[in-house]
Amino acid sequence: MTFELWQGLLIPFVGTTFGAACVFLMRNNLGELVQRALTGFAAGVMVAASIWSLLLPAMEQVAEMGPWSFLPAVAGFWLGVLFLLGLDRLIPHLHRGSQEAEGLKSSLGRTTMLTLAVALHNIPEGMAVGAVYAGWLYGDSRITLAGALALSLGIAIQNFPEGAIISMPLRAEGFSKPRAFLYGTLSGAVEPVGAALTVLLAGTLIPVLPYALSFAAGAMIYVVVEELIPEMSAGRHSNVGTLLFAAGFTLMMTLDVALGA
Repeated sequence: MTFELWQGLLIPFVGTTFGAACVFLMRNNLGELVQRALTGFAAGVMVAASIWSLLLPAMEQVAEMGPWSFLPAVAGFWLGVLFLLGLDRLIPHLHRGSQEAEGLKSSLGRTTMLTLAVALHNIPEGMAVGAVYAGWLYGDSRITLAGALALSLGIAIQNFPEGAIISMPLRAEGFSKPRAFLYGTLSGAVEPVGAALTVLLAGTLIPVLPYALSFAAGAMIYVVVEELIPEMSAGRHSNVGTLLFAAGFTLMMTLDVALGA
């Protein structure tokens, strides 16, 4: 694998790590309104990335199918949704603000399950980055290195608040700063692993790349609707989550169009 590839795969993880490092710099826990705003921003980035970086390139790659070029995108999208649904039912995890764990019954601690919840929604992000870099690496002229980098940067930007959303509450619950930082960092460790595996699989099965791109899009949209939108809308009514969703959406759209052109 080339240096550019490894760099792109690791950029999102660096974003999570920097976010988790906020535990060393900030004294107080993130307020509810701030957490909702950051969650809305992350949701906006993921939706825009699903459209511009994944679904549209997937359909462009099979443009020769004419009016039926949507079929691989639809099939891959639904496979991604069902894959995340399966993981959601199997992996024990606990969403922020919830007292009832999801997935199979487990004796895992609250902290571990909170970390698993974030790791679960980082899986499709890693797959998305891996699928786009696979398209660039294996010679798809419709996917440029700049376009792949735009996706990595966009995911890294929205990973920054996610790292803080994990580490800061753990610190408030009495964890030491290094331990809170470790859990925040580990929540993003699945991304480069998932990205690398996706690149390897796509490399052996080039024809399925459109399906891989739309698969990642479906998985990301599942996370947005299942987890992020409810979290940004929970509690007292506020428009801050919606406004930050729009900000994240436009930022990711701008990055993809400006750098990917």
